[in-house]
Amino acid sequence: MFTGIIETLAEITAIREEGTNLHFTVKSELSNELKIDQSVAHNGVCLTVVALTEDSFTVTAIQETLEKTNLGHLRVGSKVNLERCMEMNGRLDGHIVQGHVDQTAVCVKRAELDGSWEYRFKYDSKNGNVTVEKGSVCVNGISLTVVGSENDEFSVFIIPYTFEHTNLHQVNVGDTVNLEFDIIGKYVARLMGRA
Repeated sequence: MFTGIIETLAEITAIREEGTNLHFTVKSELSNELKIDQSVAHNGVCLTVVALTEDSFTVTAIQETLEKTNLGHLRVGSKVNLERCMEMNGRLDGHIVQGHVDQTAVCVKRAELDGSWEYRFKYDSKNGNVTVEKGSVCVNGISLTVVGSENDEFSVFIIPYTFEHTNLHQVNVGDTVNLEFDIIGKYVARLMGRA
């Protein structure tokens, strides 16, 4: 379980193929606080730590994960948003995030405003995922508030802190991002579909 509040940016330092799996080595200031078998969200994707060094760790993404996320687009040098799993005795600052990416979206607008940024993302609505204005959505693991919602697009506004401390500052029009839709909204949509 995660909150969508990014702890740090990390860098991919190595990628190794093994069958249909990709092993990512990640250099991060959090590495010395991690342990083998711990869950860490990478751009919102929950992956298990399988190896550790003093300043880096390795995680594995299987084919299913690579097909549903933007992790297959990562290269050595790519920056990823990291969040460790939530402590049960802590505050839930963002919203309930599982680290299970529902699908990807493409950035169709990036506009610098006077003190903030607007991003608009387009996704395939055939999966039944929806957003609502003032609802929550997770983009590359970042808990964000939806400000404009349509059937297959939504907009978010980004404050300077989030822009500077996540990889959103590297997202441009045409880039692919990971989406995790609000879990409560997914349950409501599923139940309404049965009615």
